[in-house]
Amino acid sequence: MILAMALFSSMDAMIKHLRTDYGALQILFFRMAFGAVPMLALIRAEGGLPALATHRLPAHAFRTVLTLAALFCFFHAFRALPLADAYAITYASPLIATALSVPLLGERVDARRWAAVLVGLGGVMVILRPGGGVLSAGGAVAFAGAVLLAVNVVLLRRLSRTDTNAAIVFYFTVVGTLVTGALMPLVWRWPQGGDWAWLVGVGLIGGLGQIAITEAFRQAPVAVVSPFQYSQILWGILFGYAVFGDLPGLPVVAGAALIVACGLYVLRRETAGRRQAGERMD
Repeated sequence: MILAMALFSSMDAMIKHLRTDYGALQILFFRMAFGAVPMLALIRAEGGLPALATHRLPAHAFRTVLTLAALFCFFHAFRALPLADAYAITYASPLIATALSVPLLGERVDARRWAAVLVGLGGVMVILRPGGGVLSAGGAVAFAGAVLLAVNVVLLRRLSRTDTNAAIVFYFTVVGTLVTGALMPLVWRWPQGGDWAWLVGVGLIGGLGQIAITEAFRQAPVAVVSPFQYSQILWGILFGYAVFGDLPGLPVVAGAALIVACGLYVLRRETAGRRQAGERMD
């Protein structure tokens, strides 16, 4: 998971660099198309073509569209905000997913976890500071991406009950490439010189990050692995300062700390609940 977060942060830094000259849709196209190269290794590792069997193509297509919309929001946010600020806002996504799991998955969330969700969303408001400038500069777009990402997580949980990781990654990549490719005539701009390497690199690194995060969830329970996603803010601060000269302000640090603390508490409660359920079954 730490490797995945490092790869995704590297990709995001490249996207932030490219967004000065290229539109979000064109960068998305390269992310999807060249992300297929590492994906082939995952398909082979999981048994080849038989691993792609599915009866839920509409669900895969719907999830892909939602994910593309979330990535589109994040790409805009990376242009308007320092990386660490954008990451801090997106950390609300696991909390939102917890809330959505009740109506969409039929899961139970106790009062303490609901309280943690509300406090964590309060941390988002600390970062956004309505009226303080961050909201108008892209924070609202980042938060919209976090909501879309939360819905995507819920759909991913449903798909993972029936389909392999290879199938999930494959249909996401294929549908995403077709959708963004169909829009390329409207936004295409010929890359200049070394920009080809940057754009192809976005796809390759993003694809490797997708494999890494998939393998992380394969090797250990979600409640064990998920907290390591918060390591991304460290990479965001590092890349933001080293490449763009950005450092997060005190409200961002305070809000991020509140969101992370609430997210870890929700994961701790979930782990404890599953442990108790297992003991009762024994």
